[in-house]
Amino acid sequence: MAVIGNDGLVGTALLMGGAVTTNSRAVVQSAGHGFRIRARVLQAAVENDAPLRSLMLRYVQSLFTEVSQSAVCNRFHSVDQQVCRLLLTCMDRWASNRLSLTHERMSSLLGVRREGVTGASGNLAAVGLISYRRGCVTVLNRAGLEARVCECYDVVRTEVDRLLPIKPRFEIASSRGAAIRLAN
Repeated sequence: MAVIGNDGLVGTALLMGGAVTTNSRAVVQSAGHGFRIRARVLQAAVENDAPLRSLMLRYVQSLFTEVSQSAVCNRFHSVDQQVCRLLLTCMDRWASNRLSLTHERMSSLLGVRREGVTGASGNLAAVGLISYRRGCVTVLNRAGLEARVCECYDVVRTEVDRLLPIKPRFEIASSRGAAIRLAN
């Protein structure tokens, strides 16, 4: 399980030589824009453009780090810490302190009972770190969440910053001419 925002992509199996279809599923959590590109066009671009290939492989490594660290966190840390990690990660990916997340969705993402998320959210709200209203979590005190989160958040954040220190911009040509270019 990973949170993918304006810094990432779904379908990384294609970059690793996998099939077009996989057993994975992507769920859109927040409004915004996304781009879709044909698998063969992306594969050709990655194959022919060394900087793009390097960037994509570094992104896949950062995604593997997030998934594996999340598994460790979900096994060893409290639900309160896991909720803090999830909220901070979502804020990083969505660049907002208002997050469209229900307790049901958070419990699904974390693999815990909904009641656990409700309790953890209540604890965080009671100390003024978040507010929650009808499927919308607003983070009121990011520094407070960072003080309560386990080390898993920092492990992933440090690795993402190391692998992807500069947020790239892409130029995508028309689907007919289909080209991707990494812009500096």
